Amino acid sequence: MIYLDHHATTPVDPEVVAAMLPWLTTDFGNPHSRTHSIGRRAAQACDEAMDELAAMIGGESSSIVVTSGATESNNLALDGFARHPRQRRRHIITSAAEHPAVLDPLRRLERDGFRVTVLPVARQGGDRCGTIDLGQLGEALSDDTAIVSIMWANNEIGTIEQITEIAALAHGVGAVFHTDATQALGRLPLNVAAADIDLLSGSAHKFYGPKGIGFLYVNAARRRVRLRPLLEGGGQQRGLRSGTLNTPGLIGMATALRVALRDRENEQDRQQRLRDDLWQRLAEAFPGIELNGPPLRGDIRLAGNLNVSLADIEGETLMVASPEVAISSGAACSSVDPRPSHVLTAIGLSESRARRSLRFGLGRMTESGQVESTIGHLAAGRKKVLGH
Repeated sequence: MIYLDHHATTPVDPEVVAAMLPWLTTDFGNPHSRTHSIGRRAAQACDEAMDELAAMIGGESSSIVVTSGATESNNLALDGFARHPRQRRRHIITSAAEHPAVLDPLRRLERDGFRVTVLPVARQGGDRCGTIDLGQLGEALSDDTAIVSIMWANNEIGTIEQITEIAALAHGVGAVFHTDATQALGRLPLNVAAADIDLLSGSAHKFYGPKGIGFLYVNAARRRVRLRPLLEGGGQQRGLRSGTLNTPGLIGMATALRVALRDRENEQDRQQRLRDDLWQRLAEAFPGIELNGPPLRGDIRLAGNLNVSLADIEGETLMVASPEVAISSGAACSSVDPRPSHVLTAIGLSESRARRSLRFGLGRMTESGQVESTIGHLAAGRKKVLGH
């Protein structure tokens, strides 16, 4: 099978597997059992991994809270900040193109009395397709705004947001800024200090690490961001996230980000060339195909992202007819939802066009020969369904 769904998940890098193995076998100690050498060795390894993670994103060593992934990190950031007893503000701002792991917790907060403003995103056809309008954000901000949450890079159409400018606007009214950086980590240059970010979420399995491990960066330097924990228990991680640390997962996550950043620029250039070739071949093989999201050229689209709409067949139908290629028609978490992509409809696509969409996510293991093979498999699948 040709795997082109790297926005959903990535294969674990062999270097990551090698780094994790000792902590799954011989060095199995509980990092919170510091009364003996086995536990202390695990604790030291976890401390070093968190220090490395913080350094790679430009944060302080005490700023990392290890979680089960970006969904938990987003919930802890939004729910934890909004419901902290010292937090009095009742207004939250986000965008219509956010991941459900942001939108769903905010709907819950809205049901509980918070006021949530969902900003529209730029419509299809504009050079900044999928981004929020900074002027609209400025108008929505008020002295009652507690937190602004805008994703760094979109998981469906690859749009890259103006994070530094958004953070500055939020801070101008005393609000904190959170970003879901799940798709940005390992793909884009990212520094939380330079961008002045207060809260940042990530998942290891999006940058060739293991599933079930992620982190939340919590600004401990410029602002004292206080969170109410989601989990109560042993008081681990300064009481912000109780539970035994996943030692092999944490070490795998730090290793994965290090490997991803090591050759990031060359790899992103390579993926962009493959992505552009894929688009050209699709346009030749599928008359009437349309590009969804921002232009391929420019600086606001992830290099390995391609989202298209076909002229005469639904995306789900073509995927079923082309089992040799692993692609998607939207976010992996929304595969059980019969509604069309909320991201595609947010940028102005009709329900019909959204249902005819396909999302390609190219990655480190994607090879040039797979592009041509993909076109062949999809064309054969289309012919199988339509008969021509």
